[in-house]
Amino acid sequence: MISRTAFLFFLASFILFFALKVDSVAQAGKIGLMGKGFISNCINLPSEGLNQHEKQAILTMREEEKLAKDVYQSLYNKWHLPIFMNISRSEARHTQAVRALVLKYKLEDPIKNNKLGVYTNQHMKKLYMELVKAGHKSLLQALVVGATIEDLDIADLQKLLAHVDNRDIRCVFENLMRGSRNHMRAFISQIRARGGIYKAQYISDAELDQIISSGMEKGKGCNKK
Repeated sequence: MISRTAFLFFLASFILFFALKVDSVAQAGKIGLMGKGFISNCINLPSEGLNQHEKQAILTMREEEKLAKDVYQSLYNKWHLPIFMNISRSEARHTQAVRALVLKYKLEDPIKNNKLGVYTNQHMKKLYMELVKAGHKSLLQALVVGATIEDLDIADLQKLLAHVDNRDIRCVFENLMRGSRNHMRAFISQIRARGGIYKAQYISDAELDQIISSGMEKGKGCNKK
Protein backbone atom coordinates (compact mmCIF):
# COMPACT_ATOMS: atom_id res chain seq x y z
CA MET A 1 0.00 0.00 0.00
CA ILE A 2 1.37 3.41 -1.02
CA SER A 3 2.19 5.69 1.89
CA ARG A 4 0.54 9.09 2.36
CA THR A 5 3.93 10.82 1.94
CA ALA A 6 4.63 9.00 -1.31
CA PHE A 7 1.15 9.79 -2.61
CA LEU A 8 1.48 13.50 -1.80
CA PHE A 9 4.90 13.60 -3.46
CA PHE A 10 3.46 11.95 -6.57
CA LEU A 11 0.51 14.36 -6.60
CA ALA A 12 2.77 17.41 -6.22
CA SER A 13 5.03 16.17 -9.02
CA PHE A 14 2.04 15.62 -11.30
CA ILE A 15 0.65 19.10 -10.61
CA LEU A 16 4.07 20.68 -11.29
CA PHE A 17 4.45 18.74 -14.54
CA PHE A 18 0.95 19.76 -15.67
CA ALA A 19 1.57 23.42 -14.78
CA LEU A 20 4.82 23.50 -16.75
CA LYS A 21 3.10 21.86 -19.71
CA VAL A 22 0.30 24.42 -19.67
CA ASP A 23 2.80 27.28 -19.33
CA SER A 24 4.74 25.91 -22.27
CA VAL A 25 1.62 25.82 -24.42
CA ALA A 26 0.66 29.35 -23.37
CA GLN A 27 4.12 30.75 -24.05
CA ALA A 28 4.35 28.97 -27.37
CA GLY A 29 0.89 30.16 -28.36
CA LYS A 30 1.89 33.77 -27.76
CA ILE A 31 5.04 33.28 -29.82
CA GLY A 32 3.09 31.75 -32.67
CA LEU A 33 1.09 34.97 -33.06
CA MET A 34 4.14 37.21 -33.31
CA GLY A 35 5.12 38.83 -36.58
CA LYS A 36 2.41 37.54 -38.94
CA GLY A 37 2.16 39.78 -41.99
CA PHE A 38 5.47 41.57 -41.50
CA ILE A 39 7.00 39.77 -44.49
CA SER A 40 4.93 41.56 -47.13
CA ASN A 41 5.29 44.90 -45.33
CA CYS A 42 9.08 44.61 -45.50
CA ILE A 43 9.44 43.02 -48.93
CA ASN A 44 7.17 45.61 -50.56
CA LEU A 45 9.61 48.38 -49.69
CA PRO A 46 11.53 49.67 -52.76
CA SER A 47 14.48 47.61 -54.01
CA GLU A 48 17.90 49.16 -53.50
CA GLY A 49 21.40 48.34 -54.71
CA LEU A 50 22.85 45.31 -52.96
CA ASN A 51 26.44 45.41 -51.69
CA GLN A 52 28.49 42.30 -50.94
CA HIS A 53 27.90 42.55 -47.18
CA GLU A 54 24.14 42.67 -47.70
CA LYS A 55 24.20 39.74 -50.11
CA GLN A 56 26.17 37.61 -47.66
CA ALA A 57 23.94 38.70 -44.78
CA ILE A 58 20.84 37.45 -46.59
CA LEU A 59 22.41 34.09 -47.47
CA THR A 60 23.75 33.61 -43.94
CA MET A 61 20.42 34.29 -42.26
CA ARG A 62 18.55 32.11 -44.74
CA GLU A 63 20.44 29.08 -43.42
CA GLU A 64 20.72 30.24 -39.81
CA GLU A 65 16.94 30.55 -39.51
CA LYS A 66 16.56 27.07 -41.02
CA LEU A 67 19.11 25.79 -38.49
CA ALA A 68 16.93 27.07 -35.63
CA LYS A 69 13.80 25.56 -37.17
CA ASP A 70 15.48 22.18 -37.68
CA VAL A 71 16.96 21.97 -34.18
CA TYR A 72 13.63 22.82 -32.54
CA GLN A 73 11.84 20.24 -34.68
CA SER A 74 14.38 17.62 -33.61
CA LEU A 75 14.00 18.60 -29.95
CA TYR A 76 10.23 18.41 -30.21
CA ASN A 77 10.52 14.93 -31.72
CA LYS A 78 12.61 13.94 -28.70
CA TRP A 79 10.77 15.66 -25.81
CA HIS A 80 7.28 16.48 -27.19
CA LEU A 81 7.20 19.82 -25.36
CA PRO A 82 4.91 22.22 -27.28
CA ILE A 83 7.31 25.18 -27.05
CA PHE A 84 9.71 23.46 -29.47
CA MET A 85 7.06 22.82 -32.12
CA ASN A 86 5.59 26.32 -31.87
CA ILE A 87 8.92 28.09 -32.06
CA SER A 88 9.97 25.79 -34.92
CA ARG A 89 6.89 27.00 -36.80
CA SER A 90 7.83 30.59 -36.03
CA GLU A 91 11.34 29.95 -37.37
CA ALA A 92 9.80 28.48 -40.53
CA ARG A 93 8.10 31.84 -41.10
CA HIS A 94 11.40 33.59 -40.43
CA THR A 95 13.30 31.54 -42.99
CA GLN A 96 10.52 32.24 -45.51
CA ALA A 97 10.93 35.95 -44.83
CA VAL A 98 14.61 35.70 -45.70
CA ARG A 99 13.75 33.55 -48.73
CA ALA A 100 11.56 36.42 -49.92
CA LEU A 101 14.69 38.61 -49.92
CA VAL A 102 16.61 35.92 -51.81
CA LEU A 103 13.92 35.91 -54.50
CA LYS A 104 13.54 39.69 -54.58
CA TYR A 105 17.25 40.22 -55.23
CA LYS A 106 17.57 37.16 -57.52
CA LEU A 107 20.19 35.44 -55.37
CA GLU A 108 20.96 31.73 -55.51
CA ASP A 109 19.11 30.09 -52.62
CA PRO A 110 21.57 28.18 -50.41
CA ILE A 111 18.76 25.88 -49.23
CA LYS A 112 18.47 23.11 -51.80
CA ASN A 113 16.84 20.57 -49.49
CA ASN A 114 14.38 21.16 -46.66
CA LYS A 115 15.27 17.98 -44.76
CA LEU A 116 16.42 18.40 -41.18
CA GLY A 117 20.15 19.10 -40.85
CA VAL A 118 20.86 19.67 -44.56
CA TYR A 119 22.73 22.90 -45.40
CA THR A 120 25.05 24.33 -48.04
CA ASN A 121 27.21 25.88 -45.31
CA GLN A 122 29.03 22.98 -43.65
CA HIS A 123 29.51 25.02 -40.47
CA MET A 124 25.72 25.05 -40.12
CA LYS A 125 25.61 21.27 -40.52
CA LYS A 126 28.25 20.81 -37.81
CA LEU A 127 26.46 23.24 -35.50
CA TYR A 128 23.15 21.45 -36.06
CA MET A 129 24.65 18.12 -35.03
CA GLU A 130 26.29 19.61 -31.92
CA LEU A 131 23.14 21.38 -30.77
CA VAL A 132 20.88 18.38 -31.31
CA LYS A 133 23.33 16.12 -29.46
CA ALA A 134 23.41 18.54 -26.51
CA GLY A 135 19.63 18.98 -26.53
CA HIS A 136 18.98 15.24 -26.43
CA LYS A 137 20.78 14.85 -23.09
CA SER A 138 17.92 16.18 -20.98
CA LEU A 139 14.84 18.37 -21.29
CA LEU A 140 16.49 21.15 -19.30
CA GLN A 141 19.53 21.02 -21.56
CA ALA A 142 17.23 21.14 -24.59
CA LEU A 143 15.72 24.39 -23.31
CA VAL A 144 19.23 25.78 -22.73
CA VAL A 145 20.05 24.88 -26.34
CA GLY A 146 16.98 26.87 -27.40
CA ALA A 147 18.11 29.93 -25.46
CA THR A 148 21.62 29.53 -26.89
CA ILE A 149 20.33 29.54 -30.47
CA GLU A 150 18.37 32.74 -29.87
CA ASP A 151 21.38 34.28 -28.12
CA LEU A 152 23.50 33.52 -31.20
CA ASP A 153 20.81 34.76 -33.61
CA ILE A 154 20.56 38.12 -31.85
CA ALA A 155 24.35 38.57 -31.81
CA ASP A 156 24.70 37.62 -35.49
CA LEU A 157 21.85 39.90 -36.56
CA GLN A 158 23.40 42.80 -34.67
CA LYS A 159 26.72 42.27 -36.47
CA LEU A 160 25.07 41.93 -39.87
CA LEU A 161 22.87 44.99 -39.41
CA ALA A 162 25.97 47.09 -38.84
CA HIS A 163 26.73 46.65 -42.58
CA VAL A 164 23.18 46.82 -43.95
CA ASP A 165 21.46 50.02 -45.06
CA ASN A 166 18.76 48.69 -47.41
CA ARG A 167 15.45 49.40 -45.67
CA ASP A 168 13.76 46.16 -46.75
CA ILE A 169 16.63 44.01 -45.42
CA ARG A 170 16.79 46.01 -42.20
CA CYS A 171 13.03 45.65 -41.80
CA VAL A 172 13.21 41.85 -42.12
CA PHE A 173 16.28 41.50 -39.89
CA GLU A 174 14.89 43.78 -37.16
CA ASN A 175 11.73 41.65 -37.07
CA LEU A 176 13.83 38.49 -36.90
CA MET A 177 15.72 39.94 -33.96
CA ARG A 178 12.46 40.91 -32.25
CA GLY A 179 11.26 37.35 -32.70
CA SER A 180 14.51 35.97 -31.27
CA ARG A 181 14.09 38.11 -28.17
CA ASN A 182 10.58 36.70 -27.70
CA HIS A 183 11.84 33.15 -28.15
CA MET A 184 14.61 33.76 -25.62
CA ARG A 185 12.08 35.06 -23.07
CA ALA A 186 9.99 31.91 -23.53
CA PHE A 187 12.93 29.51 -23.24
CA ILE A 188 14.36 31.22 -20.17
CA SER A 189 10.94 31.20 -18.51
CA GLN A 190 10.86 27.43 -18.99
CA ILE A 191 14.46 27.01 -17.79
CA ARG A 192 13.77 28.94 -14.60
CA ALA A 193 10.53 27.05 -13.96
CA ARG A 194 12.63 23.88 -13.89
CA GLY A 195 15.20 25.32 -11.50
CA GLY A 196 17.82 26.04 -14.16
CA ILE A 197 19.73 29.16 -15.13
CA TYR A 198 20.90 30.61 -18.42
CA LYS A 199 23.95 32.85 -18.82
CA ALA A 200 24.56 34.97 -21.91
CA GLN A 201 27.05 33.41 -24.31
CA TYR A 202 27.02 35.78 -27.29
CA ILE A 203 25.20 38.96 -26.25
CA SER A 204 26.15 40.90 -23.12
CA ASP A 205 24.78 40.18 -19.65
CA ALA A 206 23.19 43.62 -19.68
CA GLU A 207 21.37 42.88 -22.97
CA LEU A 208 20.12 39.56 -21.63
CA ASP A 209 18.84 41.18 -18.44
CA GLN A 210 17.04 43.84 -20.46
CA ILE A 211 15.39 41.22 -22.67
CA ILE A 212 14.10 38.97 -19.91
CA SER A 213 12.92 41.87 -17.76
CA SER A 214 10.68 43.23 -20.54
CA GLY A 215 7.51 41.85 -22.08
CA MET A 216 6.77 40.08 -25.36
CA GLU A 217 7.11 42.26 -28.46
CA LYS A 218 4.91 42.41 -31.55
CA GLY A 219 6.22 42.32 -35.09
CA LYS A 220 6.40 45.59 -36.98
CA GLY A 221 6.33 46.60 -40.60
CA CYS A 222 8.14 49.55 -42.13
CA ASN A 223 6.37 52.49 -43.68
CA LYS A 224 7.22 53.44 -47.23
CA LYS A 225 8.69 56.84 -47.84
